[in-house]
Parts: sequence; structure tokens; C-alpha cells
Amino acid sequence: MRRQIEDRTSSARRRIVQAAIHLYGEMGHKKTTVADIAQNLSMSSASVYRFFPSRRAIEEAVVEEVLEEAASAAAEAAGGTGPALRRLAAILKAIADCNEARPAKHRRLQDLITLAVRQNWTVVLTYHDRIRGLVRPIIGIGQARGELRGGSPMALTCCLLEAMDVHLNPSRVGAATLRPSFDEMLRFCTGALCRTPFLQPAEMTAHVQLKAAG
Repeated sequence: MRRQIEDRTSSARRRIVQAAIHLYGEMGHKKTTVADIAQNLSMSSASVYRFFPSRRAIEEAVVEEVLEEAASAAAEAAGGTGPALRRLAAILKAIADCNEARPAKHRRLQDLITLAVRQNWTVVLTYHDRIRGLVRPIIGIGQARGELRGGSPMALTCCLLEAMDVHLNPSRVGAATLRPSFDEMLRFCTGALCRTPFLQPAEMTAHVQLKAAG
């Protein structure tokens, strides 16, 4: 009996979220009311509030659902085989592709996604944690195999994701900024991750001086 109640609750929540995604995509989240969502589902507003305590809770569930598409695609890519750099590239490409496809798939939802990212909603922070959790182990494996440079796997994970942010950040889709292409940025980042001797600033200066003297 308890399982049946949980299933019905989960089903109702999914229906509400899908209706909200549809209406937000048509009218924008600012113009869509809880009453609009309820009417779309032939429910009362009170019934909607049985499953979500507030309009903000519905918006958070919508953002979570939209970001889940990218997270799931990244998780599938992470499960592949091969060299670490290839697996990392597959993860980043999966996320970037989802971001690029979102405006066409979910019209007028970008404002809500941007708001959630800029205000660090919990669902966004959880999403970022999940992506880091996919990337970090692969970097660690690559280091153990001698494919990637040394250093803290978490630090390298954060550096990689930060460098690729212009293509991975769900709030920057379609941003009118001068930026390198995904492939150009990926080549730069993977080159930085490759196992190569790391020169400290003093060593770099000495290296340059030796070359000049030669």
C-alpha cells in the first residue's frame, strides 16, 4: 500500500513538472502561474500544492529535470572505455551538446536556467557536484596509467571544468561573446592534462636562458 502511494505521488509530481516545462517553454516562467499549471492538468491549485509546497519548488524541480538530461548524457559517456582523455572528451562533448540543443527543445526556459545558476540553487550545485564526480575518477585513472600529468585529481577536475565553462555552463548557452570553439578549447585543455614535465617559473626562466645561450 505504501509503495502504491509513493508511486502515485511520484507520478503526480512528474506530470506537474512536465506541464510546467511545457508552459514555461510557451509563456516563460515569470508569466506562468500555479493556476496555469493546474488548469493544464485539469487539477486545482490546491492539488498542485499537495505535491509542491511553493512555486519556487516547482521551478527547482523543472531546473533539476532539465539539467538531468545533461547529467545523464555525461554519465553514459563516462561509462565508455579507452584512454582517459578520450573519455573526458566524451563527457564534455555530451554536456556541450545538451546545452546547445536546449533552446530548441525547451523554448524560453533559458531565463529560468540562468537565474538558477546565478543564484546557486541547490539543484544546480548538486548538478555540478555530479559532473565533478564523473570527471575526477577518470583523471585519477589516467594518472595511475601514466596518461595524465600528476597533481590533485580534484584540482585538475576543477581546472578542466572551469576552463571549459563557456561551453559547459548551462547559463551561457547562446551567449554573444567571442569565444574559441569547443574543439579548440578541448585541444587546449587536453594538451594541458597530458603527462609532460612541469617547469616551475624559475626553471622556465633557466630553460629559456639556456636556449638563448645555445
